[in-house]
Amino acid sequence: MTIQDASKPAFAVAADWWRPVRQTEASNDPIRPVVSGDADASSLAYRALITFTCFLLLAPQNLFPVLGTLRIVLLAGVIAIVAHVRDRWALGLPLARPGREMTLAGLILLWSVLGMPFSQWPGGSLALLLDLFIKSLAFFWLIANLIDTLPRLRTMTKVLTALTVTLGLVGIWNYLSGVFAPTRDIRILGYNAGLTRNPNDLALMINLILPMSVALLLLSSRPLARLLLAGAILIQACAIVLTFSRAGFLTLATTGFVFGLRLVRRPSRGLVFAGLCGALLALPFLPASYTDRILTMGSLDADPTGSAQARWTGTVAAMEHALENPFLGAGLGMNILVLNDSVGATWRRVHNVYLEYAVDLGMPGLILFLMLLFSSWRSVRRATKSLNPEVAQLAEGIEISLLAFSVAAFFHPAAYEFYFYFIAGLAVAAKVVSQRNAGVPA
Repeated sequence: MTIQDASKPAFAVAADWWRPVRQTEASNDPIRPVVSGDADASSLAYRALITFTCFLLLAPQNLFPVLGTLRIVLLAGVIAIVAHVRDRWALGLPLARPGREMTLAGLILLWSVLGMPFSQWPGGSLALLLDLFIKSLAFFWLIANLIDTLPRLRTMTKVLTALTVTLGLVGIWNYLSGVFAPTRDIRILGYNAGLTRNPNDLALMINLILPMSVALLLLSSRPLARLLLAGAILIQACAIVLTFSRAGFLTLATTGFVFGLRLVRRPSRGLVFAGLCGALLALPFLPASYTDRILTMGSLDADPTGSAQARWTGTVAAMEHALENPFLGAGLGMNILVLNDSVGATWRRVHNVYLEYAVDLGMPGLILFLMLLFSSWRSVRRATKSLNPEVAQLAEGIEISLLAFSVAAFFHPAAYEFYFYFIAGLAVAAKVVSQRNAGVPA
């Protein structure tokens, strides 16, 4: 039995492989333990994920058609997936970190496939699965597995903030320039990308990123950075208002209310009063018809476009169908056909994420989605209690984004799109980062 070298700390000898180990300069041990600040996931896959996110939101192929022929969005996604799979395979590790969220997402996918033979249109369900839903799940899987350090989480939130500032500026410019969407009500055209072309979708996307921008503002200590982030938040809020989206207004109000409740008990409570004063000062500058549109939420008959009435009729029809077919449902994405049969050939989707799952996948599908939503919230909620203040603050921003989506989901037909799944992926990532910073094996 050898005598332990006194020059080495005792904890360095006895530490497990996953614990951060400090070594003295004199140490000659060739084995370097993993430090909690080091990334486990492939750096190439992470950079491809950031690129994919930028291409997804900015859609440069719409401005430069030559990029569309190169399929740059698909290319970036494939590089991220292949690099991640190759890296995990080479290390002999599973392709996904074990966790409740990954299991639930897999079960939703499995239930969607099992119900496909019973769909009202199996071919349409299969097309939606391959064209959209499986890509959203892959995005969720990549974010949850590749963002595994604080620098990566911080970078992603900064990138998302910068992207939504761009989207917001375009929305504001469209309003000032009179670029309106071809709809019954006069509303701006959103940003020319699949996820944000519709003004309601533009408001949803910006609403989901805004809480993370506020988190960055609360973390910043440099005056210039705080000024830039405050300007970014102002642009985001103005763009949401100018979409004239009623759901966008409710989601923005939810974010402000939750942040206000939390900050009023902290030293940074001055931001709450500054925000309230800013909102009051902005009231005289609101477009004249904006208040009238928001007030139509309290009276369906007050909406001259008939949009509110049509959505309510579709909601009632969807609820009736879900109660009559509680197990299998109509099939993935087939809520459109259900509404066609119930209220006429309008070819509209149910404007409610929860009802979309209930109508398409039955109560089992809805329950699985609610479990995934709750599990993601619980994971990020735990991360808000991290001893690292930066991790805790970023996690709080992601948590409020998740709560904002929970409200917006009552008004948007976005069950299978990227909106929820990238927020849920960030929630899982925040949990992983919090665990790594606490020295817990992720």
